Amino acid sequence: MIQLDIISDPICPWCYIGKTRLDRALAAAASNPFRIVWRMFRLNPDMPAEGMERRAYLEAKFGGPEGAERVYGAIDSAGRDEGIDWNLDRIGRAPQTLDAHRLIRWAAAEGADQRVVDAIFRAYFHDGEDISATETLVRIGSEAGLDADVVRQLLSGDADRKELEAEEQEARRMGVNGVPCFVIGGRHVVQGAQDSDTWGRIISELAALDARRTEATS
Repeated sequence: MIQLDIISDPICPWCYIGKTRLDRALAAAASNPFRIVWRMFRLNPDMPAEGMERRAYLEAKFGGPEGAERVYGAIDSAGRDEGIDWNLDRIGRAPQTLDAHRLIRWAAAEGADQRVVDAIFRAYFHDGEDISATETLVRIGSEAGLDADVVRQLLSGDADRKELEAEEQEARRMGVNGVPCFVIGGRHVVQGAQDSDTWGRIISELAALDARRTEATS
């Protein structure tokens, strides 16, 4: 299988849309060519640990109330066009996402990272939960099959913080300044929330390449 690194942030709505489009393409494909690895990127690495009030954050980011309304109105429509029944008005705070990324990393060791990513997106974008809160992350991990006590203990310490921060810095050195960003086989970069048809073509091309390689070695 080909490694597909997905550089993303759980509070990025385009990351959720991008994953939804990729999932749809994979579901329609004859086979899945990818081994997916989630990589940390924080849209707001300097966000305080307690986060900040979301409306104030959006208005500061997008130039006031009208800018925030315009940008997120377009995002809301784009998500609904993909079948995402999110409720953006329920989100009260923009959180620091380092601990959510740590949970995804730990879940990967148990083969549960895809379930955890889905659950984090749903908790934030549908239910308006604080995905920086320990108990929220413990519950998500537990429901995905991780040991709740182990997750709680890990969250209380610094496990994998430095490693993830170094990974994020490496992505920025590579030129990543927005997400989602997809890296195929460590070489080919696909930037942004590409539509399902684009992913379908990529998957078909990879399948054809694999078939040619198989024929050449048989």
